[in-house]
Amino acid sequence: MKLLLDENVPAPITSTVRTLLRRSHDVQHVIDLPGWSGTKDLHLYGKAKDAGFEVVVTNDAKQMNRKLEVEAIAKSGLHRIQYPHRQNGLAGLGLAMATVCAALPSVLQELSSADGQRLVTLKGIDPGREHRYGVRDPAVDPPKFWPQQAA
Repeated sequence: MKLLLDENVPAPITSTVRTLLRRSHDVQHVIDLPGWSGTKDLHLYGKAKDAGFEVVVTNDAKQMNRKLEVEAIAKSGLHRIQYPHRQNGLAGLGLAMATVCAALPSVLQELSSADGQRLVTLKGIDPGREHRYGVRDPAVDPPKFWPQQAA
């Protein structure tokens, strides 16, 4: 499939997606296409359709609340994949990248056999510490087979 990454998709996500999908998909970023940078969303979907793209990936959560943009998306017939990017900084970028990398291969496989346009919202990786990692103090909560300390 031919994917267009919207201008709001950060460079680290772009390079990672390109690397992961390079053998099976054509991944382009708006910024890398001559004359595309700054294209308003209202015109982006039609332009992408004309250029042979099948999917647009964005993190623009407000786009689906703008009537004219929604109409442009519908008219294009392109699949739209939206991912959350709710936090700033390295943690926010990491969560967004993890969300995209974990879901995109399965989503693209499903879209390849879709019988029409699909609007996909990637749900995200839980940002709560308790859902992302755990820290154990082996002196207080030793794992099985942890050596006993001499008293």
